[in-house]
Order: sequence, then structure tokens, then C-alpha cells
Amino acid sequence: MTNSMNNNVAEILEKAKKLFYVRVEDIAERQHKLIAENDKTIPLLAFLKESGYSHLSILTCIDWIEEKRFELVYILFNWSNGVTFLVSTFIDRDKPVFYTVKDMWPTAEYYERDVHEFFGVEFEGNERCRLPLFLELWNDLPPLRKDFDPLKFSKEHFPDRKYEKDAIHEAKIIRADLEDTRGDING
Repeated sequence: MTNSMNNNVAEILEKAKKLFYVRVEDIAERQHKLIAENDKTIPLLAFLKESGYSHLSILTCIDWIEEKRFELVYILFNWSNGVTFLVSTFIDRDKPVFYTVKDMWPTAEYYERDVHEFFGVEFEGNERCRLPLFLELWNDLPPLRKDFDPLKFSKEHFPDRKYEKDAIHEAKIIRADLEDTRGDING
């Protein structure tokens, strides 16, 4: 990265620290994590978008079950300098509510729906969050929460089946020895 790009990124990070009281962690040369309080996150995202970090690559969620909170992570990319900012904020796991950013990034509607479905986070202002995106007819705990038990879910919804293997039949299929039971396919 050239010095002018480094200076520009450094200036943005310093401004973000002063204006939004973020904590910055350098992940790699072109990746920086900005950890913000809830009330500063939306203004920080708007500031970064205006500063050239206009591509919302993804919004994701991390379940910190022991700490009883979720971490929302917005990954922003700047096409002109190749730098990525990960903007992170924490919300209460027992009442997971945050604000939508779909007005800033229309694609966020789908990321928010995804996070809602898989973690149970509500996004105020995104009225489509409750519409199923992937998990139609799902009626259990969101499946990416750490207290979701996939084995219990499978046992409740997909009872054990007894499977008897017929090795001779399978071997004939593999060797193509099995006669076509539908009759002659050529005639």
C-alpha cells in the first residue's frame, strides 16, 4: 500500500476514534476492526460509507453465549484502496434487537433477514425480517445459536430408521450385472 493510502486509512481511523470512540484492532495490513458502542455504530457506518467504504460485503453475527451477547459484524470494503473495515458492536443475547441499515445498503435487507433467521436478531425498521429466507416452516430455536442442539432436533424431526444393506444387490448394480426389470430398453 502506498504512503498516501496508508495516511488516508490512518486519518479515517483517527477520525473514527475521535468522533465515535471506537477501539481499533489491526487484523492485517489492509484489514482493520472497529469496535463501537451500539449508539455509535450506525453513525460510524454512515461516516465510513461517505469515506469510500461503500461496499457492504456482508453482515454477520457471532454468538458469545458465555458472555450472553451477540456480536454484529459489518464488513465494509473500499474498491479504490482494497482496504476492509470490520465494524463490530455487541447486543444483548436475551433481547437481540438492533437497527436496520437497509436504507444505507439495500442488500442489507437480506443479510439482516439471514441473521434474524439463524440467530434471532430483530432489526428495527426492516419489516421483512420475519419473512422466511431459507428456513421455511422452521419452528425451533434459531439454528446457529450455540444453545441449539442439532442432534436433539434431528432425533425429534427425523426418527431413526433401520437400514439393511444388500451388498450383493449393490455389487450387481456397480458391475452392471443386474437385469433391467423394466424389460428390454432397445425393443
